[in-house]
Amino acid sequence: MATADITVLPIGREGASVGDLLVEIARHLETQDKVRFEMHAMGTSLEGTPEDIFALAAGLHALPLLAGIPRVYTVLKVDQRTDKDQTLENKVESVTNRL
Repeated sequence: MATADITVLPIGREGASVGDLLVEIARHLETQDKVRFEMHAMGTSLEGTPEDIFALAAGLHALPLLAGIPRVYTVLKVDQRTDKDQTLENKVESVTNRL
């Protein structure tokens, strides 16, 4: 199991708003059931196998290109531990329990 964070940024479109693209990303995320996700203000947190996360990331990266956006910048951060299972929740709990 791995956790990840992804941000997909379209470049070269008119206007500064990316809300319409984020709606398409949310729809794409909801159509799949292999990777757990939580959208947040600056991207989306993911939880699943590394293979499923990378496959989903490739699909999310392709969405703006398929919509005619000439350039896409995607940031993907992946954290995988082999010594124990780790979820999005217990990563946050680990910090909040120490406060």
